[in-house]
Amino acid sequence: MISISSDVLNAWVIGLLWPLARVLAMIAASPIFSHGAIPTRVQAGVGVLITLATMPMLPPMPHFDIISLQGLLILAQQILIGAAIGLSMRIVFSAVEMAGQLIGMTMGLGFATFFDPQSQGQSNAISQFLMLFAMLVFLSIDGHLLIISAVANSFVTIPISTDVGGGLNYMKIALWGEKVFSAGLLLALPAVAALLIANMALGVLTRTAPQLNIFGIGFPITISMGFIVIAFTLPGMLQPIQHIIQEGIITMNSVGMPSATPLPK
Repeated sequence: MISISSDVLNAWVIGLLWPLARVLAMIAASPIFSHGAIPTRVQAGVGVLITLATMPMLPPMPHFDIISLQGLLILAQQILIGAAIGLSMRIVFSAVEMAGQLIGMTMGLGFATFFDPQSQGQSNAISQFLMLFAMLVFLSIDGHLLIISAVANSFVTIPISTDVGGGLNYMKIALWGEKVFSAGLLLALPAVAALLIANMALGVLTRTAPQLNIFGIGFPITISMGFIVIAFTLPGMLQPIQHIIQEGIITMNSVGMPSATPLPK
């Protein structure tokens, strides 16, 4: 007869629960995996499979009761680490979404908004188009596999321990957040500059011929000009988007810091 003690059972539980919490937090915060079109059961199943695949290579874990204060703090730290890894890549897609928002608003498509299942909010048609384009680029370079590799390597660079800060470099994550504005503006700059010139030309035309209905001819011109500029600049966006994704992958793999303060025993 096989007998299982409480210590062995607790070791089995913490050996699965703590890594699973980090993986599920990564899935909930990262793009692609947290897409609204993917059912929650599928996301949970993928998280369990990733955890089971990474368990054999995990370093030794601290032995604490799962319902103790130290156990709950470790659980919260794993959720924080997984969310930081997923957020590092979501910032890239937020920058692309911001570029689409700027282009769409300048074109006059601010009223053409739809529900975006990726961001769980409203976005215009240009923003959704650029998001789909970025997702295709992301999948073409096996970005989803690189996210799984990053969370698996994080168990080595940021091992499960009793560190108060969870081993995270919070300043690096905060500085990476500025990419939402800088990268989004750079992606939208060609289209916004061309549309600004078109609006200035319409303004001069309105001053020279006041009898023209600026609203009647302005919207078709700006919308047509916007689509033409997007068609010409879209091939050139491939390399900048790939560069931003690569920077996001580097950030995912370097969110840890070398040292942290241990919890009081």
